[in-house]
Amino acid sequence: MNKAWVVSVNMGYGHQRAVGPLKNLAFDEKIISANSYQEIPKKDQGVWKNSRKFYELVSAFKKVPLIGELAFYIFDQFQKIHKFDLKKDLSKPSIQLRQTFALIEKGFGRHLIEKLKEKPLPLITSFFIPAFMAEFFKYPGKIFCIICDADISRAWAPLNPKESRIKYLAPTQRAVQRLKLYGVRSENIFLTGFPLPMENIGSEKLEILKSDLRNRILNLDLKKTYQKRYGLLIEKHLGILPSEPDHPLTVMFAIGGAGVQKEIGVEILESLSQKIKIGKIKLVLSAGTREEVKTYFEKNINKLGLGELLVNSRGIEIIFQKDFSDYFKSFNKALRKTDILWTKPSELSLYSALGLPIIIAPTIGSQEKFNKKWLLSSSFGVSQKNPKQTQQWLFELLEKGHLAEIAMNNFIKGEKLGTLNIKKIISSD
Repeated sequence: MNKAWVVSVNMGYGHQRAVGPLKNLAFDEKIISANSYQEIPKKDQGVWKNSRKFYELVSAFKKVPLIGELAFYIFDQFQKIHKFDLKKDLSKPSIQLRQTFALIEKGFGRHLIEKLKEKPLPLITSFFIPAFMAEFFKYPGKIFCIICDADISRAWAPLNPKESRIKYLAPTQRAVQRLKLYGVRSENIFLTGFPLPMENIGSEKLEILKSDLRNRILNLDLKKTYQKRYGLLIEKHLGILPSEPDHPLTVMFAIGGAGVQKEIGVEILESLSQKIKIGKIKLVLSAGTREEVKTYFEKNINKLGLGELLVNSRGIEIIFQKDFSDYFKSFNKALRKTDILWTKPSELSLYSALGLPIIIAPTIGSQEKFNKKWLLSSSFGVSQKNPKQTQQWLFELLEKGHLAEIAMNNFIKGEKLGTLNIKKIISSD
């Protein structure tokens, strides 16, 4: 397999989650963080750091009534995705894009690209800014950019998209259409699917994914309502289901990189506490790499008298690792025994292709509003109802077999082989 420079940014989880499955494609199996690599100039590091701090601050400030919502609204206008319209020319650069290029023109990113030029392998990045840097500073190798959402803003395409040589690896047909509306040439767009973790899939035969989904269907269809109606469909795609699932009914609530929405996790915990105590359901709280979120969950678990259930993850589990790579490994492992993924509609929306029904937490920003719209229009997920009443409405869905139906729909319609598709393109291009 041909090697490549694999470049990401450690700002939130989405961009790093996208390149994790490509680690064995990376030169020396090392993924480069554009904002924190060794020898990064202090000036460049400062730009990245201020950008990250500002986003996290605004995201957290959004919870403040009126003032916080207004501040976030103003910020969100810079990254807004406009209404989809095939007849409208959306190629005009946004203010955000012009600001980005103004920094690059002043030398932002030059050091990184000059280092990569020493060995001009294909360059794959999961964030648009390193791709822009590479093209502006005339990187001699090929440049690939992985799209991390179902739909994207104008910021992902360069100032002059028709003249650009950046090749885009898109997860959805909607992302492909957006890129074309922004002026990117068709020959520079590949519909690959999102690069999902192969440890959750297996090979092109999907043996691991199918095995996990067979057990998941049993948990999601408490009264076998869906199985009675669609038994032949299940057998066609998955084979014969086991007599019993290999794990208890499991819900995972995943926190985003900015650490917001942790309160929802506690509300879910409170509502499901009685079901958890009697072993009817397990709750996984994904705290990511934020120790303060892990501590917050632990305090509330103990406050509810459920601390014993956290021991050996008997009814409650917290996923936390200080290192991003270790966190993703733990997260992917836990997903194999997860039946329902509850999260805001970030890049994890694209994990629906693993046969996971998504319960959609409130959105943060324009990007996530469009991811939510994609999930709902594709029947890949459902919007959350009141988390404080989770026990009531969640089990109604389970008894009707509705979530089992979504899981099968996601498996059949979702693009599952994005990782292999990307590797094939890089190796053959």
